[in-house]
Amino acid sequence: MPNRTKSNDAAFDAIDLLTTDHKEVKTLFKQYDKLVESEGSEEEKQTLAGQICQMLTVHATLEEELFYPAAREALGEDADLVDEADIEHESAKELIAQIQGSSPDDDHFDARVKVLGEYIDHHVKEEEGEMFPRAKKGKLDTTTLGVAISARKEELIAALHEDTAH
Repeated sequence: MPNRTKSNDAAFDAIDLLTTDHKEVKTLFKQYDKLVESEGSEEEKQTLAGQICQMLTVHATLEEELFYPAAREALGEDADLVDEADIEHESAKELIAQIQGSSPDDDHFDARVKVLGEYIDHHVKEEEGEMFPRAKKGKLDTTTLGVAISARKEELIAALHEDTAH
């Protein structure tokens, strides 16, 4: 087994990995807002909205399959935070489906992307401000979980690339 350093373990911390995803998608939403302000092309909007939707779909899958079950166990009586997060994911998935099923020439396309960004911003604040700190206190094994999340993310991204290649 390879000798792990402290910095190597941090690369597989579940909460760090999820927080990095949060920051990356927030950056994409900001880029989309700038495109709207500068009246960017429909093609640019479609591409960026597609990236946002793919990233959020992968991220939500990671949380639902791996992080939330572990967090539910670690949180015990505070597991209602996970229930709320599940419901927030459902709302986000509905908007993602609407965005993916339309195009920038649709009157509500930009509004859907904006509202999705607002949903995600709210969701991230709750996760990072409440769920993550409480899960850590509940003795969540963030390193083991991080390794699983990292491996599953690679699988999901590979599957997405395979789907778009066909």
